[in-house]
Amino acid sequence: MRSSEWMQIGELAERFGLAPHVLRHWEAMGLLTPATRVNGRRRYTSDHVVRVLTIVRAKAAGMSLEQIRDVLTVSGQAERQALLRRHHAELERRLQEISASKALIEHLMRCTADDFTRCPDYRRMAHDLGKDGCVI
Repeated sequence: MRSSEWMQIGELAERFGLAPHVLRHWEAMGLLTPATRVNGRRRYTSDHVVRVLTIVRAKAAGMSLEQIRDVLTVSGQAERQALLRRHHAELERRLQEISASKALIEHLMRCTADDFTRCPDYRRMAHDLGKDGCVI
């Protein structure tokens, strides 16, 4: 690989708006494969860019670093799919909660009651959401 295709830790971190210590931490956790060292300095490739992008997007989707490591290191596609299905179900649950919270906030933005907790429509919504098991 040509030296122009290598990136230093600062360059890779900056590309994603991260601090270099984050990449070192991810290496220590087994999320990011250790970089090649040239004269004691880490050198990263385009493969590392893809891996960091994957980690960043998975974190944005609410996955913990441990969950991400499991998905990245699992031995087979069936096991990876099972992990992803569980996380997808959790995302769906969270989206329902967010939607319910958004509906309450939208109502409150329109509500003219002095004490919104006494508003009949708000109380009905809160009661209905409580039946679904959604957290307000």
